[in-house]
Amino acid sequence: MVKAKTWILSKYFDGFPKPSNFELKVEEVPEPKDGELILEAVFLSVDPYMRVVQSKNPAFPVGSHVVGRGGWRSHSLSDGSDLVPIMADWPQGVSMSLALGTIGMPGLTALYGIEEVLALKEGETLLVNAAAGAVGSVVGQIAKIKGCKVVGSAGSDEKVAFLKELGFDEAFNYKTVGSLEETLKRASPDGYDCYFDNVGGQFSDVALQQMKHFGRIAVCGSISVYNDTTPQTGPYQQLTIIMKELKMEGFMQSRWGNKHPESLRRLMGWVKEGKLLSREHITRGIENMPAAFMGMFRGENIGKAIVAV
Repeated sequence: MVKAKTWILSKYFDGFPKPSNFELKVEEVPEPKDGELILEAVFLSVDPYMRVVQSKNPAFPVGSHVVGRGGWRSHSLSDGSDLVPIMADWPQGVSMSLALGTIGMPGLTALYGIEEVLALKEGETLLVNAAAGAVGSVVGQIAKIKGCKVVGSAGSDEKVAFLKELGFDEAFNYKTVGSLEETLKRASPDGYDCYFDNVGGQFSDVALQQMKHFGRIAVCGSISVYNDTTPQTGPYQQLTIIMKELKMEGFMQSRWGNKHPESLRRLMGWVKEGKLLSREHITRGIENMPAAFMGMFRGENIGKAIVAV
């Protein structure tokens, strides 16, 4: 009988997550029935990456590598309906952990935000915040591949240096600038054609004022408000959106699921060509999963935050 280490939410968050919100348990995984299989986690994220260690499902032989949604568990039972196989010809020189990052959901989010939502064109100027994260770092690099000027915001000098390594034209630490408004104006005096928003809140209130007429905004995340106990209010930007005739659209990558296989191969191609670089923040041991989760909210990671089980 396979035993699984599994994290459960013992208490709902009240503001920022705390260690007391989580409890680690050990559970027995039932023997698989026909059509079922047992998964062993290799890397964990919001989208766990796993390999098959026991199988009665011919679609997933033992040793297969898949991406699934099994939760914070070392092992889980599945009927295969919620699993996505890793591409069969995954190059040996590319870490499979990238299936949780650059060549996975974050990479797809960046690609679709740029191409499907923003319709970014060569020569345009793009602003992206949380730019050193799993999504933002890919956003900026794809924009450079497309021949655009890229301005990125991040939360530490180390992250700003990383953005420069990736080829961002301008990058700044939003925590240390005297005025976000003036910093955005200096980085692009003519304004911004496109804005890829991962943060929301006050940053976006300022950024919307810097948009060019007919600017486009892709709303991907709102990390500035996720842990608020009291909802933020105002200022309200409808008049700015009207007067500048802006297009603002929220999205999730699942909308374009039919394109995933082709899109993942495009991302892999850029990685192999050296046009798309990755950095991962790896925490080792499933026992450290809550610490890694809370560290992400504190901005401790550069690139994709994952746990190597």
